[in-house]
Amino acid sequence: MIIMVNGAFGVGKTSVAEALLNEIDNSMIYDPEVIGYMLRHMMPKDIQAQEAHTGDFQDLQLWPELTVETAARLISRYQINLIVPMTLRKPDYFQYIFNGLKKWDENIHAFCLTASKDTIHQRLLNRGEQEGAWCFHQTDACLEAFDRYDLGTSLSTENVSVSDIVETITNHVNDNANNHRI
Repeated sequence: MIIMVNGAFGVGKTSVAEALLNEIDNSMIYDPEVIGYMLRHMMPKDIQAQEAHTGDFQDLQLWPELTVETAARLISRYQINLIVPMTLRKPDYFQYIFNGLKKWDENIHAFCLTASKDTIHQRLLNRGEQEGAWCFHQTDACLEAFDRYDLGTSLSTENVSVSDIVETITNHVNDNANNHRI
């Protein structure tokens, strides 16, 4: 099983993913940001400037490919369930990754956590981010994309506990499993 947890920076993806880890047997958190950090570290600056002039490693051509390939290797090697927190606001990237992961595990679920801009910014400050940092500048584009495109089943985190969100996700996953039994 794969559970994608999408949402803006600061919305609560990591907290939800960590709580899901305790609820989903034989699971691990697979964070594609690590792939991006690796590429940013390894790729020559001229290639980064050409492919990802915005500074977003998701625009590096290898990022979506390696995100899917690494997940595939984890699934095939370890027969493990993946919990995948990431911020995907571009529909093409979301579809590429979702469809690529689905080839490796048909039991895939995508959720998009939402909250108001004020709540997200307060959470970013609470986790130690400096106001004006890159993650703050992504909020408007994320909120607009999540409102405009289907980038996972929308779940509000506004005034909702992490445990309630996890319960909603696990109920959805369990209901879906029960509906597909023969």
